[in-house]
Amino acid sequence: MANINILNNYKHVHMLGIGGVSMSGIAEILRNWNFIVTGSDSTFSPIIQKLQKNGIKVTIGHDFESLSKSDVVVYSAAIKQSDPEILEAKKLNIPIIERADFLGKITSCFENTICISGTHGKTTTTSMISCCFLKANVDPNIQVGAILKEIDGNSRVGNSDYFILEACEYVESFLKFSPKAEIILNIDNDHLDYFKTFDNIKNAFVKYVNLLPKDGVLILNADDPNCMDLRKHSAALTITYGIENKYANYIAKNISFNKNGFPTFDVYHNNNFYATIKLSIAGIHNVSNALACIALCDYYKLPKMNIKDALFTFTGASRRLEYKGMFNGASLFDDYAHHPTEIRATANSIKNKEYNKSWVVFQPHTYSRTKNLLKDFANSLINFDNIIITDIYAAREDNIYNISSQDLVNQIQSLGKKALYISDFNNIATYLKNHVSNNDIVISLGAGTITNLSKYLI
Repeated sequence: MANINILNNYKHVHMLGIGGVSMSGIAEILRNWNFIVTGSDSTFSPIIQKLQKNGIKVTIGHDFESLSKSDVVVYSAAIKQSDPEILEAKKLNIPIIERADFLGKITSCFENTICISGTHGKTTTTSMISCCFLKANVDPNIQVGAILKEIDGNSRVGNSDYFILEACEYVESFLKFSPKAEIILNIDNDHLDYFKTFDNIKNAFVKYVNLLPKDGVLILNADDPNCMDLRKHSAALTITYGIENKYANYIAKNISFNKNGFPTFDVYHNNNFYATIKLSIAGIHNVSNALACIALCDYYKLPKMNIKDALFTFTGASRRLEYKGMFNGASLFDDYAHHPTEIRATANSIKNKEYNKSWVVFQPHTYSRTKNLLKDFANSLINFDNIIITDIYAAREDNIYNISSQDLVNQIQSLGKKALYISDFNNIATYLKNHVSNNDIVISLGAGTITNLSKYLI
Protein backbone atom coordinates (compact mmCIF):
# COMPACT_ATOMS: atom_id res chain seq x y z
CA MET A 1 0.00 0.00 0.00
CA ALA A 2 1.12 3.53 -0.70
CA ASN A 3 2.45 5.74 2.09
CA ILE A 4 0.29 8.88 1.89
CA ASN A 5 1.70 10.66 4.95
CA ILE A 6 3.45 13.17 2.69
CA LEU A 7 0.04 14.47 1.65
CA ASN A 8 -1.39 14.83 5.15
CA ASN A 9 -1.64 18.62 4.88
CA TYR A 10 -4.08 18.33 1.96
CA LYS A 11 -7.44 16.96 3.10
CA HIS A 12 -9.35 18.83 0.38
CA VAL A 13 -7.74 19.16 -3.06
CA HIS A 14 -9.31 21.46 -5.66
CA MET A 15 -8.17 20.85 -9.25
CA LEU A 16 -8.27 23.31 -12.17
CA GLY A 17 -8.43 21.58 -15.55
CA ILE A 18 -9.51 18.37 -13.84
CA GLY A 19 -10.66 16.85 -17.14
CA GLY A 20 -7.09 16.53 -18.42
CA VAL A 21 -5.60 13.08 -18.94
CA SER A 22 -3.12 13.31 -16.06
CA MET A 23 -5.23 15.55 -13.82
CA SER A 24 -8.18 13.16 -13.88
CA GLY A 25 -5.89 10.27 -12.96
CA ILE A 26 -4.58 12.22 -9.98
CA ALA A 27 -8.16 12.96 -8.93
CA GLU A 28 -9.06 9.24 -9.02
CA ILE A 29 -6.06 8.30 -6.88
CA LEU A 30 -6.85 11.00 -4.29
CA ARG A 31 -10.48 9.94 -4.17
CA ASN A 32 -9.41 6.34 -3.52
CA TRP A 33 -7.25 7.59 -0.64
CA ASN A 34 -10.34 9.28 0.87
CA PHE A 35 -9.32 12.85 0.13
CA ILE A 36 -12.03 15.37 -0.67
CA VAL A 37 -11.58 16.14 -4.37
CA THR A 38 -13.34 18.89 -6.32
CA GLY A 39 -12.50 20.49 -9.61
CA SER A 40 -13.45 22.63 -12.55
CA ASP A 41 -12.96 22.56 -16.31
CA SER A 42 -14.00 24.60 -19.31
CA THR A 43 -15.73 21.81 -21.23
CA PHE A 44 -17.62 18.61 -20.50
CA SER A 45 -16.07 15.31 -21.65
CA PRO A 46 -16.34 11.54 -21.12
CA ILE A 47 -13.46 11.82 -18.63
CA ILE A 48 -15.41 14.34 -16.55
CA GLN A 49 -18.49 12.15 -16.78
CA LYS A 50 -16.45 9.27 -15.33
CA LEU A 51 -15.12 11.48 -12.50
CA GLN A 52 -18.65 12.58 -11.60
CA LYS A 53 -19.86 8.99 -11.70
CA ASN A 54 -17.13 8.15 -9.17
CA GLY A 55 -18.36 10.81 -6.76
CA ILE A 56 -16.04 13.70 -7.60
CA LYS A 57 -17.69 17.09 -7.83
CA VAL A 58 -16.73 18.73 -11.14
CA THR A 59 -18.02 22.14 -12.23
CA ILE A 60 -18.02 23.30 -15.84
CA GLY A 61 -16.86 26.89 -15.45
CA HIS A 62 -15.58 28.16 -12.13
CA ASP A 63 -16.26 26.83 -8.63
CA PHE A 64 -15.20 29.46 -6.13
CA GLU A 65 -17.14 27.87 -3.27
CA SER A 66 -15.27 24.53 -3.40
CA LEU A 67 -12.01 26.38 -3.94
CA SER A 68 -12.53 28.47 -0.81
CA LYS A 69 -12.81 25.28 1.31
CA SER A 70 -9.75 23.57 -0.14
CA ASP A 71 -6.29 23.10 1.40
CA VAL A 72 -4.47 23.22 -1.92
CA VAL A 73 -5.23 24.12 -5.54
CA VAL A 74 -3.64 21.95 -8.24
CA TYR A 75 -3.67 23.34 -11.79
CA SER A 76 -2.79 21.93 -15.20
CA ALA A 77 -0.38 23.57 -17.64
CA ALA A 78 -3.35 24.76 -19.68
CA ILE A 79 -4.46 27.07 -16.85
CA LYS A 80 -3.04 30.59 -17.06
CA GLN A 81 -1.95 32.58 -14.02
CA SER A 82 -4.68 35.12 -14.87
CA ASP A 83 -7.38 32.46 -14.42
CA PRO A 84 -10.06 33.73 -11.97
CA GLU A 85 -9.71 30.68 -9.70
CA ILE A 86 -5.91 31.06 -9.57
CA LEU A 87 -6.37 34.71 -8.61
CA GLU A 88 -8.96 33.75 -5.98
CA ALA A 89 -6.66 31.13 -4.46
CA LYS A 90 -3.88 33.71 -4.19
CA LYS A 91 -6.29 36.14 -2.59
CA LEU A 92 -7.27 33.50 0.00
CA ASN A 93 -3.63 32.44 0.55
CA ILE A 94 -4.40 28.86 -0.51
CA PRO A 95 -1.26 27.01 -1.74
CA ILE A 96 -1.09 26.58 -5.52
CA ILE A 97 0.79 23.62 -7.05
CA GLU A 98 1.32 22.82 -10.74
CA ARG A 99 0.20 19.36 -11.89
CA ALA A 100 3.66 17.84 -12.44
CA ASP A 101 4.86 18.99 -9.01
CA PHE A 102 1.82 17.48 -7.30
CA LEU A 103 2.08 14.26 -9.30
CA GLY A 104 5.69 14.13 -8.16
CA LYS A 105 4.49 14.14 -4.55
CA ILE A 106 2.16 11.25 -5.36
CA THR A 107 4.92 9.19 -6.99
CA SER A 108 6.97 9.48 -3.80
CA CYS A 109 4.13 7.73 -1.94
CA PHE A 110 4.77 4.49 -3.85
CA GLU A 111 7.65 2.08 -3.29
CA ASN A 112 7.63 1.10 -6.98
CA THR A 113 6.95 4.02 -9.30
CA ILE A 114 7.64 2.73 -12.82
CA CYS A 115 8.23 5.56 -15.30
CA ILE A 116 8.13 5.00 -19.06
CA SER A 117 9.93 7.74 -20.97
CA GLY A 118 11.32 8.58 -24.40
CA THR A 119 10.43 10.76 -27.34
CA HIS A 120 8.32 8.08 -29.05
CA GLY A 121 6.35 5.02 -27.92
CA LYS A 122 5.61 5.99 -24.31
CA THR A 123 1.86 5.45 -24.49
CA THR A 124 2.03 2.06 -26.21
CA THR A 125 4.77 0.74 -23.93
CA THR A 126 3.01 2.02 -20.79
CA SER A 127 -0.14 0.30 -22.03
CA MET A 128 1.69 -2.98 -22.70
CA ILE A 129 3.24 -2.98 -19.22
CA SER A 130 -0.10 -2.12 -17.64
CA CYS A 131 -1.78 -5.05 -19.39
CA CYS A 132 0.96 -7.43 -18.20
CA PHE A 133 0.64 -6.29 -14.58
CA LEU A 134 -3.15 -6.59 -14.81
CA LYS A 135 -2.89 -10.09 -16.28
CA ALA A 136 -0.59 -11.05 -13.40
CA ASN A 137 -3.20 -9.75 -10.89
CA VAL A 138 -0.72 -7.33 -9.32
CA ASP A 139 -3.45 -4.64 -8.95
CA PRO A 140 -1.34 -1.70 -10.24
CA ASN A 141 -2.06 2.01 -10.24
CA ILE A 142 -1.83 3.30 -13.82
CA GLN A 143 -1.60 6.61 -15.66
CA VAL A 144 -1.34 6.47 -19.44
CA GLY A 145 -1.63 9.20 -22.08
CA ALA A 146 -4.52 7.68 -24.02
CA ILE A 147 -7.71 5.72 -23.55
CA LEU A 148 -6.88 2.10 -22.82
CA LYS A 149 -9.89 -0.20 -23.08
CA GLU A 150 -8.44 -2.66 -20.57
CA ILE A 151 -8.91 -0.04 -17.84
CA ASP A 152 -11.86 1.76 -19.45
CA GLY A 153 -10.05 5.07 -19.52
CA ASN A 154 -6.64 6.66 -19.09
CA SER A 155 -6.05 5.80 -15.43
CA ARG A 156 -6.60 3.03 -12.92
CA VAL A 157 -6.58 3.06 -9.15
CA GLY A 158 -5.21 -0.06 -7.51
CA ASN A 159 -4.26 -1.02 -3.98
CA SER A 160 -0.74 -2.21 -4.62
CA ASP A 161 2.55 -0.36 -4.25
CA TYR A 162 3.04 -0.26 -8.05
CA PHE A 163 2.44 2.97 -9.96
CA ILE A 164 2.92 2.60 -13.73
CA LEU A 165 3.31 6.05 -15.21
CA GLU A 166 3.90 7.61 -18.62
CA ALA A 167 6.57 10.22 -17.93
CA CYS A 168 6.97 13.01 -20.49
CA GLU A 169 10.17 15.01 -20.96
CA TYR A 170 8.41 18.18 -22.15
CA VAL A 171 9.34 21.17 -19.92
CA GLU A 172 11.33 18.58 -17.95
CA SER A 173 8.21 17.59 -16.00
CA PHE A 174 9.58 14.06 -15.48
CA LEU A 175 12.23 15.52 -13.19
CA LYS A 176 9.49 16.07 -10.58
CA PHE A 177 8.94 12.31 -10.14
CA SER A 178 10.42 9.73 -7.75
CA PRO A 179 11.02 6.67 -9.96
CA LYS A 180 12.18 3.25 -8.79
CA ALA A 181 12.27 1.97 -12.38
CA GLU A 182 12.79 3.87 -15.63
CA ILE A 183 12.42 2.77 -19.21
CA ILE A 184 13.94 5.10 -21.82
CA LEU A 185 12.74 4.08 -25.27
CA ASN A 186 14.62 6.62 -27.40
CA ILE A 187 15.87 10.21 -27.41
CA ASP A 188 14.98 12.29 -30.47
CA ASN A 189 14.86 15.90 -31.60
CA ASP A 190 11.49 17.23 -30.36
CA HIS A 191 9.96 19.98 -28.23
CA LEU A 192 12.55 22.43 -29.49
CA ASP A 193 10.20 25.28 -28.58
CA TYR A 194 11.29 24.51 -25.01
CA PHE A 195 14.65 22.70 -25.27
CA LYS A 196 16.14 24.82 -28.12
CA THR A 197 18.93 22.30 -28.81
CA PHE A 198 19.30 18.51 -28.92
CA ASP A 199 22.06 18.72 -26.29
CA ASN A 200 19.55 20.24 -23.88
CA ILE A 201 17.21 17.30 -24.51
CA LYS A 202 19.99 14.81 -23.76
CA ASN A 203 20.95 16.74 -20.62
CA ALA A 204 17.37 16.52 -19.38
CA PHE A 205 17.54 12.74 -19.66
CA VAL A 206 20.87 12.73 -17.81
CA LYS A 207 19.20 14.56 -14.92
CA TYR A 208 16.28 12.13 -15.17
CA VAL A 209 18.34 8.94 -14.78
CA ASN A 210 20.12 10.58 -11.82
CA LEU A 211 16.81 10.38 -9.97
CA LEU A 212 17.02 6.59 -9.76
CA PRO A 213 18.15 5.10 -6.43
CA LYS A 214 20.97 2.53 -6.35
CA ASP A 215 18.44 -0.26 -5.83
CA GLY A 216 16.38 0.87 -8.82
CA VAL A 217 16.48 -0.32 -12.42
CA LEU A 218 17.22 1.51 -15.68
CA ILE A 219 16.01 -0.15 -18.90
CA LEU A 220 17.55 1.26 -22.09
CA ASN A 221 17.09 0.80 -25.83
CA ALA A 222 20.45 -0.61 -26.98
CA ASP A 223 19.66 0.38 -30.59
CA ASP A 224 19.70 4.07 -29.62
CA PRO A 225 23.22 5.42 -28.90
CA ASN A 226 21.77 8.39 -27.03
CA CYS A 227 20.03 6.01 -24.64
CA MET A 228 23.14 3.91 -24.14
CA ASP A 229 25.15 7.02 -23.23
CA LEU A 230 23.00 7.31 -20.11
CA ARG A 231 24.44 4.18 -18.48
CA LYS A 232 27.35 6.08 -16.97
CA HIS A 233 25.02 8.56 -15.26
CA SER A 234 23.16 6.12 -13.03
CA ALA A 235 24.21 3.77 -10.23
CA ALA A 236 21.07 1.68 -10.71
CA LEU A 237 21.04 -1.74 -12.35
CA THR A 238 21.01 -1.28 -16.15
CA ILE A 239 19.16 -3.69 -18.46
CA THR A 240 19.25 -3.29 -22.25
CA TYR A 241 17.05 -4.49 -25.09
CA GLY A 242 17.35 -4.26 -28.85
CA ILE A 243 16.73 -5.62 -32.31
CA GLU A 244 19.92 -4.48 -34.06
CA ASN A 245 22.31 -4.51 -31.10
CA LYS A 246 23.14 -8.18 -30.54
CA TYR A 247 24.85 -7.40 -27.23
CA ALA A 248 21.61 -6.31 -25.56
CA ASN A 249 20.24 -8.33 -22.64
CA TYR A 250 16.89 -8.87 -24.40
CA ILE A 251 16.95 -9.43 -28.16
CA ALA A 252 14.26 -10.11 -30.78
CA LYS A 253 15.12 -12.68 -33.46
CA ASN A 254 13.25 -14.41 -36.30
CA ILE A 255 10.79 -11.55 -36.77
CA SER A 256 7.94 -12.19 -39.22
CA PHE A 257 4.66 -10.43 -40.04
CA ASN A 258 1.20 -11.69 -40.93
CA LYS A 259 -1.14 -10.10 -43.51
CA ASN A 260 -2.30 -7.54 -40.90
CA GLY A 261 1.29 -6.47 -40.28
CA PHE A 262 1.29 -8.07 -36.81
CA PRO A 263 4.72 -9.41 -35.78
CA THR A 264 5.79 -12.74 -34.31
CA PHE A 265 9.30 -13.02 -32.89
CA ASP A 266 11.56 -14.99 -30.57
CA VAL A 267 12.94 -13.26 -27.50
CA TYR A 268 16.37 -14.20 -26.16
CA HIS A 269 17.53 -13.15 -22.70
CA ASN A 270 21.30 -13.12 -22.32
CA ASN A 271 21.52 -15.45 -25.35
CA ASN A 272 19.05 -17.96 -23.87
CA PHE A 273 15.66 -18.50 -25.50
CA TYR A 274 12.98 -16.76 -23.43
CA ALA A 275 9.70 -17.04 -25.38
CA THR A 276 8.00 -16.67 -28.75
CA ILE A 277 5.89 -13.53 -28.69
CA LYS A 278 2.94 -12.67 -30.92
CA LEU A 279 1.56 -9.12 -31.09
CA SER A 280 -1.82 -7.89 -32.29
CA ILE A 281 -0.52 -4.45 -33.27
CA ALA A 282 1.52 -3.61 -36.36
CA GLY A 283 5.06 -2.39 -36.86
CA ILE A 284 8.68 -3.25 -36.14
CA HIS A 285 8.79 -0.36 -33.64
CA ASN A 286 6.26 -2.25 -31.53
CA VAL A 287 8.62 -5.23 -31.41
CA SER A 288 11.07 -2.83 -29.76
CA ASN A 289 8.38 -1.49 -27.41
CA ALA A 290 7.43 -5.06 -26.48
CA LEU A 291 11.06 -5.88 -25.66
CA ALA A 292 11.15 -2.92 -23.25
CA CYS A 293 7.96 -4.19 -21.66
CA ILE A 294 9.30 -7.76 -21.36
CA ALA A 295 12.57 -6.57 -19.80
CA LEU A 296 10.68 -4.58 -17.15
CA CYS A 297 8.11 -7.29 -16.41
CA ASP A 298 10.75 -10.03 -16.22
CA TYR A 299 12.73 -7.88 -13.78
CA TYR A 300 9.63 -7.72 -11.58
CA LYS A 301 9.26 -11.51 -11.94
CA LEU A 302 5.88 -11.47 -13.62
CA PRO A 303 4.98 -14.97 -14.91
CA LYS A 304 6.12 -15.49 -18.51
CA MET A 305 2.72 -16.84 -19.57
CA ASN A 306 0.99 -13.71 -18.25
CA ILE A 307 3.38 -11.51 -20.26
CA LYS A 308 2.83 -13.54 -23.46
CA ASP A 309 -0.97 -13.55 -23.07
CA ALA A 310 -1.16 -9.84 -22.25
CA LEU A 311 0.95 -8.84 -25.25
CA PHE A 312 -1.08 -11.05 -27.60
CA THR A 313 -4.46 -9.73 -26.45
CA PHE A 314 -3.35 -6.07 -26.43
CA THR A 315 -4.77 -4.41 -29.54
CA GLY A 316 -3.40 -0.93 -28.95
CA ALA A 317 -4.20 2.26 -27.09
CA SER A 318 -6.51 4.81 -28.67
CA ARG A 319 -5.13 6.77 -31.64
CA ARG A 320 -2.21 4.37 -32.18
CA LEU A 321 -3.00 3.11 -35.70
CA GLU A 322 -6.52 2.62 -34.37
CA TYR A 323 -8.99 1.03 -36.78
CA LYS A 324 -12.04 3.28 -37.19
CA GLY A 325 -14.08 1.52 -39.88
CA MET A 326 -14.69 1.30 -43.62
CA PHE A 327 -15.78 3.68 -46.38
CA ASN A 328 -15.72 3.15 -50.17
CA GLY A 329 -14.34 -0.31 -49.39
CA ALA A 330 -11.26 1.26 -47.80
CA SER A 331 -10.01 0.82 -44.22
CA LEU A 332 -9.70 3.97 -42.12
CA PHE A 333 -7.15 4.22 -39.31
CA ASP A 334 -6.41 7.07 -36.89
CA ASP A 335 -2.90 7.68 -35.59
CA TYR A 336 -1.34 10.16 -33.15
CA ALA A 337 2.01 10.45 -34.96
CA HIS A 338 3.11 14.10 -35.01
CA HIS A 339 6.88 13.81 -35.40
CA PRO A 340 8.78 12.64 -38.51
CA THR A 341 10.19 9.58 -36.72
CA GLU A 342 6.68 8.55 -35.68
CA ILE A 343 5.32 9.13 -39.19
CA ARG A 344 8.02 6.88 -40.65
CA ALA A 345 7.14 4.22 -38.07
CA THR A 346 3.48 4.42 -39.08
CA ALA A 347 4.38 4.19 -42.78
CA ASN A 348 6.57 1.15 -42.06
CA SER A 349 3.78 -0.43 -40.00
CA ILE A 350 1.37 -0.54 -42.92
CA LYS A 351 3.95 -1.87 -45.39
CA ASN A 352 3.34 -5.34 -44.00
CA LYS A 353 -0.44 -5.02 -44.38
CA GLU A 354 -2.25 -6.11 -47.55
CA TYR A 355 -3.84 -3.12 -49.30
CA ASN A 356 -4.11 -1.33 -52.66
CA LYS A 357 -3.01 2.32 -52.18
CA SER A 358 -2.24 4.32 -49.05
CA TRP A 359 -3.70 7.74 -48.24
CA VAL A 360 -2.56 10.01 -45.43
CA VAL A 361 -4.28 13.13 -44.15
CA PHE A 362 -1.76 14.93 -41.97
CA GLN A 363 -2.42 17.78 -39.56
CA PRO A 364 0.90 19.32 -38.44
CA HIS A 365 1.07 19.92 -34.69
CA THR A 366 2.42 23.31 -33.54
CA TYR A 367 4.06 25.97 -35.68
CA SER A 368 7.48 25.58 -34.04
CA ARG A 369 7.69 21.84 -34.72
CA THR A 370 6.54 22.32 -38.32
CA LYS A 371 9.13 25.06 -38.88
CA ASN A 372 12.03 23.23 -37.21
CA LEU A 373 11.37 19.84 -38.83
CA LEU A 374 9.86 20.88 -42.18
CA LYS A 375 12.27 18.87 -44.38
CA ASP A 376 12.05 15.85 -42.08
CA PHE A 377 8.24 15.95 -42.23
CA ALA A 378 8.33 16.03 -46.03
CA ASN A 379 10.77 13.13 -46.22
CA SER A 380 8.66 11.01 -43.87
CA LEU A 381 5.33 11.74 -45.60
CA ILE A 382 6.51 10.74 -49.09
CA ASN A 383 6.37 7.13 -47.90
CA PHE A 384 2.59 7.24 -48.51
CA ASP A 385 1.06 6.96 -51.97
CA ASN A 386 -1.31 9.93 -51.59
CA ILE A 387 -0.81 12.92 -49.30
CA ILE A 388 -3.25 15.56 -48.04
CA ILE A 389 -2.09 18.28 -45.64
CA THR A 390 -4.55 20.29 -43.60
CA ASP A 391 -4.04 23.37 -41.40
CA ILE A 392 -1.46 23.40 -38.62
CA TYR A 393 -2.94 22.68 -35.19
CA ALA A 394 -1.68 25.56 -33.06
CA ALA A 395 -2.04 23.90 -29.63
CA ARG A 396 -0.25 26.21 -27.18
CA GLU A 397 1.33 28.51 -29.80
CA ASP A 398 0.80 31.66 -31.85
CA ASN A 399 2.17 31.68 -35.39
CA ILE A 400 5.28 33.76 -34.83
CA TYR A 401 7.24 31.41 -37.09
CA ASN A 402 5.93 32.53 -40.52
CA ILE A 403 5.03 28.92 -41.41
CA SER A 404 1.98 27.37 -43.05
CA SER A 405 0.76 24.00 -44.29
CA GLN A 406 1.32 25.18 -47.84
CA ASP A 407 5.04 25.38 -47.02
CA LEU A 408 4.97 21.67 -46.18
CA VAL A 409 3.08 20.89 -49.40
CA ASN A 410 5.72 22.83 -51.36
CA GLN A 411 8.51 20.94 -49.61
CA ILE A 412 6.89 17.59 -50.46
CA GLN A 413 6.43 18.62 -54.08
CA SER A 414 10.10 19.65 -54.28
CA LEU A 415 10.87 15.97 -53.60
CA GLY A 416 8.90 15.00 -56.71
CA LYS A 417 5.79 13.83 -54.86
CA LYS A 418 2.28 15.21 -55.30
CA ALA A 419 0.56 16.65 -52.21
CA LEU A 420 -2.64 18.60 -51.69
CA TYR A 421 -3.47 21.30 -49.17
CA ILE A 422 -7.13 21.15 -48.09
CA SER A 423 -8.21 23.18 -45.09
CA ASP A 424 -11.80 22.13 -44.40
CA PHE A 425 -12.56 18.63 -43.08
CA ASN A 426 -15.80 18.48 -45.11
CA ASN A 427 -13.83 19.14 -48.29
CA ILE A 428 -11.24 16.52 -47.31
CA ALA A 429 -14.01 13.96 -46.79
CA THR A 430 -15.57 14.80 -50.15
CA TYR A 431 -12.23 14.49 -51.94
CA LEU A 432 -11.50 11.13 -50.31
CA LYS A 433 -14.95 9.74 -51.10
CA ASN A 434 -14.44 10.72 -54.74
CA HIS A 435 -10.96 9.21 -55.05
CA VAL A 436 -10.47 6.37 -52.54
CA SER A 437 -10.98 2.86 -53.94
CA ASN A 438 -11.68 -0.63 -52.68
CA ASN A 439 -8.93 -2.13 -50.44
CA ASP A 440 -7.17 1.23 -50.02
CA ILE A 441 -5.90 2.24 -46.57
CA VAL A 442 -6.54 5.76 -45.23
CA ILE A 443 -4.82 7.22 -42.17
CA SER A 444 -5.74 10.42 -40.33
CA LEU A 445 -2.47 11.53 -38.78
CA GLY A 446 -1.60 14.04 -36.06
CA ALA A 447 -2.04 14.95 -32.40
CA GLY A 448 -4.83 17.51 -32.86
CA THR A 449 -8.42 17.61 -34.14
CA ILE A 450 -7.62 15.42 -37.16
CA THR A 451 -8.89 12.52 -35.04
CA ASN A 452 -12.40 13.83 -35.79
CA LEU A 453 -12.03 13.17 -39.53
CA SER A 454 -13.53 9.71 -39.16
CA LYS A 455 -16.86 11.28 -38.23
CA TYR A 456 -16.99 12.91 -41.67
CA LEU A 457 -16.24 9.65 -43.48
CA ILE A 458 -18.02 6.85 -41.62
